[in-house]
Amino acid sequence: MLKVFVYGTLKPNGKYYQMYCQGKTLQETKCWAKGRLFALPMGYPAIIEGDNQVFGYLLSFASVKDLENLDELEGYVGKNSPFNEYHRQKIMVYNDANYPLDEAWTYFMTEEKVKVLKGIFLPSGWWDEESQARCLFHQK
Repeated sequence: MLKVFVYGTLKPNGKYYQMYCQGKTLQETKCWAKGRLFALPMGYPAIIEGDNQVFGYLLSFASVKDLENLDELEGYVGKNSPFNEYHRQKIMVYNDANYPLDEAWTYFMTEEKVKVLKGIFLPSGWWDEESQARCLFHQK
């Protein structure tokens, strides 16, 4: 079983959930991970390493093909590739009681790339299309 922590457009009801996740997951659990969450002007979020809480879902998939499809969506070419939009790495995710839940893959962006893209820090740790719209409105 492959586990992936999602915090943006792949969350249930997110823009890409239906295409990449619906009917393919074995389990979906609300959880959080350590990082710093940013809204990007392109309409999706990014996390960088940090100690804040980033809220999302732990999705469990049965097929490696599902992870490969997510890699393609996230612009992940391979480990340490300079062509990656995001870097995939394993992290620990936590439940609502702050206990370690499981290890999962997630997609991180570099801090430098977030700065170049003019990402807006989301201190709440939660991203959705509404928070994205608010950030873009306040940026103008």
